[in-house]
Amino acid sequence: LSVSSTTTLAILTGTQLGLTVPDGDPARLVTAVATLTALVGVMLTLAALLRLGFVANFISTPVLTGFKAGIGLVIVLDQVPKLLGIHITKHGFFFDAVSVVNHLPETSTITLMVALATFAVLIAMERLWPRSPAPLVAVAGGIAAAWFLGLEKMGVSIVGLIPQGFPSLTLPDPALVERLLPGALGIALMSFTESIAAGRAFARAEDPPVNANRELLATGAANLGGALFGIMPAGGGTSQTAVVRAAGGQSQLASLVTAGAALATMLFLAPILGLMPNATLAAVVIVYSVGLIKPSEFRAIRSVRTMEFRWALVACIGVLLLGTLKGIVVAIIVSMIGLASQSAYPRVYVIGRKRGEDVLRPLSPEHGDDETFEGLLILRPEGRLFFVNAQEVGRQIQTLVAKYQPRVLLLDMSRVSDIEYSALQMLIEGERRMTESGVEVWLAGLNPGVLATVRTTGLDKRLGRERMLFNARAAIERYQARKATGGNAA
Repeated sequence: LSVSSTTTLAILTGTQLGLTVPDGDPARLVTAVATLTALVGVMLTLAALLRLGFVANFISTPVLTGFKAGIGLVIVLDQVPKLLGIHITKHGFFFDAVSVVNHLPETSTITLMVALATFAVLIAMERLWPRSPAPLVAVAGGIAAAWFLGLEKMGVSIVGLIPQGFPSLTLPDPALVERLLPGALGIALMSFTESIAAGRAFARAEDPPVNANRELLATGAANLGGALFGIMPAGGGTSQTAVVRAAGGQSQLASLVTAGAALATMLFLAPILGLMPNATLAAVVIVYSVGLIKPSEFRAIRSVRTMEFRWALVACIGVLLLGTLKGIVVAIIVSMIGLASQSAYPRVYVIGRKRGEDVLRPLSPEHGDDETFEGLLILRPEGRLFFVNAQEVGRQIQTLVAKYQPRVLLLDMSRVSDIEYSALQMLIEGERRMTESGVEVWLAGLNPGVLATVRTTGLDKRLGRERMLFNARAAIERYQARKATGGNAA
């Protein structure tokens, strides 16, 4: 993962500095940057110590797919004006897309030719020599062309002046902490969100799993250390990581090489890299960012689950409409609402037995030959039973009891992971009402946690060993035995 100041972090930093140092005094800006970055580092480190990395678990795979696609589209559109040699005022993805179209007549032919040449080099080398340093060759070619052909004089925009020398030691100013604290909190959240999303986006199957708390600590340490040298707040970057991964980077050694190259640039190479055409840089970024946009992943999600497909679309559109941070937050909220909806409406299945075999499964049109048992209704609720879904589960049970008119209602609780107090009270009250109406309630398959909860209420004593069974099969055997012997199975 390439950790540096991303576009979003830079925008947030610029906004906060503009509010803190409205007169733009260079010396005060440097101090404010150091203070802001240090605050971000402290917040990320504290979050790691408080084990808040679990927040990253709310970024599901479909949300991550949409996030990657959205950020890929944003990166590509952001680089298009540089490819064409045009200038637009940025207001948001869709406004910027319209602005690019409106400015197409102003396209610089020579700039576009430089971009196309860079694309040709990158694509050809990637296809012919997949592990070759294609970005380095393309950048070197762009610099050479700018040097020998005088591209700047021909109207091609170049990177321009890159300051030389070591950065000076800068200490944070405690007097600025209160003013910078709110902005630092938002930037820290963005840094963490982008870092985890980018890390998971580029993680391969053979890579170790991303440890969110370690990422928090590492990113916090990077910001704390960098604050002393006046760096902007940093986080994991998608476009930078895409270029590093495409160049063969597989470990932190890639970051050390990048740091060494940055040091060499500050001391020796700044004038040379300053000649690089912006069109060349834009082409490199686009080639290695377009891979984030994968329509096939959207199709795969849609073929399996429509709801998660909607999450992916919301994440993608959210990034395009609201930006990276707000977009991913909206997607996470939509995911949580979707999960809450699923939890609020759990299924209660009617269970039958596959004819001729000891297989219990939900009744369905596909298994129309499954056998049921006269006078016995087996129902299997699934998931955690708690105050949100207790009434809905009770309603489904009552509907099914009214439909099948059993003498014995067997609740197979083997798929219930937990039962909350409100749901437990509903179960107790429901058992009392069923008994009064002539329907005997049995429980089977309670896991240890649920069984312990039931015992604390005394419901187990009310039911007794006759109506508390190890599993549904044992309950069926007891019911059939009692029926065969003429016992009161009701």
